[in-house]
Amino acid sequence: MKRIFLLVFFISSCAFAQDHALVYFTNKPNAVEALETPANLFSERAYERKLLRGTTIDFLDVPVHEPFISDLKARSGFEIKAKSKWFNCVYVIGERNAIEILESLEHVANVQFLEELSNRSQSIPQKSIEKKLETEIDFNYASTSNQVRMLNLQNLHEQDLTGNRMIIAVMDSGFPNVNSLVSFENLRNNDNLLGGYDFTNRSEDYSASTLDNHGTLVLSTMAAFRENLYVGTAPDAAYYLFVTEVSATETPVEEAYWVEAAERADSLGADIINTSLGYTLYDKPAYSYTPEDMDGKTSFISRGANMAMQKGMLVVTSAGNRGDEGYFNIISAPADANVLAIGGVDPSGNYAPFSSIGPSADGRIKPDVVAQAIEVAAINENDRLVGVNGTSFSSPIMAGAIACFWQLNPEWTNFEVMQLVRDLGHLGNSTNNFLGYGIPDFSTPANPVAPNSSELILYQNPVEEFLKFAGPATDYNIRIFNTAGKMVLSERSVSSEINLSGFSRGIYIAMFESENRTEKFLIIKK
Repeated sequence: MKRIFLLVFFISSCAFAQDHALVYFTNKPNAVEALETPANLFSERAYERKLLRGTTIDFLDVPVHEPFISDLKARSGFEIKAKSKWFNCVYVIGERNAIEILESLEHVANVQFLEELSNRSQSIPQKSIEKKLETEIDFNYASTSNQVRMLNLQNLHEQDLTGNRMIIAVMDSGFPNVNSLVSFENLRNNDNLLGGYDFTNRSEDYSASTLDNHGTLVLSTMAAFRENLYVGTAPDAAYYLFVTEVSATETPVEEAYWVEAAERADSLGADIINTSLGYTLYDKPAYSYTPEDMDGKTSFISRGANMAMQKGMLVVTSAGNRGDEGYFNIISAPADANVLAIGGVDPSGNYAPFSSIGPSADGRIKPDVVAQAIEVAAINENDRLVGVNGTSFSSPIMAGAIACFWQLNPEWTNFEVMQLVRDLGHLGNSTNNFLGYGIPDFSTPANPVAPNSSELILYQNPVEEFLKFAGPATDYNIRIFNTAGKMVLSERSVSSEINLSGFSRGIYIAMFESENRTEKFLIIKK
């Protein structure tokens, strides 16, 4: 036994001797050329999404210059673990001297060691760091009724708003058996399991049985479906699954994996990112954060989450499970970013004592909203119905609900959706540090904007057959143009819908004319 202990201690010490750093590059020599054909930087779905919601495509979307990375790979003393186009950098682990030398290279702007990120004004408690993964308990009833009805989400489901045509990227520690479980058969049969990647092992196998089952549990609360047994909050949404968390250890490289996965999600057209992860304390205290660091701009993952929001995706993340701890009971990174942080309540809607509290270090309301986090119904890697506790599950419950809600108007931007969800919270303006804006009520009618409002609303855009709309005028004269400017349809006195079933796939511009005004919309035909 002593030998084993000494060996573990030796390995741990060696791991601590390796320094973690971000190496930032000076420029992207190929940026101008790449931006001349921006559609080549994304999947077709991603490019359409950016056009639909007016998301900026710029220098940040251009990949890191590969010759810069190749130059670093040819050097010894460190290993490149991840890269980021948004921050034009790579994440390296290795000998400090070897990493410091990189700053003298012409194409390297600067090197930042991870222990320099924290603005700590106090020492980190010297204690063992327990991975804050959630508990799984026996579950003796087969129903998701409470966690769905708490949000009044059934109203949207009854209108066939079940996440169809929305894409959710899930970042987690592993998704064992999702490619074979009966509970995800509906997901696979509808071609809504779009794929994924294990960034921690650089592997295409994101569903290996050896991986932690946390991601499978998380995914089930959104995507699982078994008739008369289980219905996730967004059973008809499409999903990408990304492994970014290493369960056995807690090191800051996981933040870099997350950022790289978020960039991949953006390039593939994800609407929503669910992150049932949070970072505060690390195995090596020098890398740990303090409560003062939870300001949305200190940690690398929070900066990445802010960038993901800037690029048009809605980041939904668990607030954390440290609410019952004395030292670090506030929200974790990236919940401190300008994202939708989800706290937890019990089945009756009361605050869950472990749910991390707010505000953020700079005074913003956190968590933003809450959902059920105690006795949550989930499906494990053995296709067994279980009960789980933790904000890791209130987050995906909410992410799935939002996917259904966003179907009401896909032209809403992510920031508009985030504010609308806050506005649906039962606490209204009476926010607090435990529940934020409260439990959202998604029993909103099909048109969340009053029919007599001055705003014209389009539904089901992207559209398959009928483009439906509602607005203040009784009817509209509609003209539709292709991207070359040629008019391809003209109809007069249209009141609620127009048939586009004969149109080819692509992007169109629709002009709606009434007595008082003319409005222009971007239409995507699927």
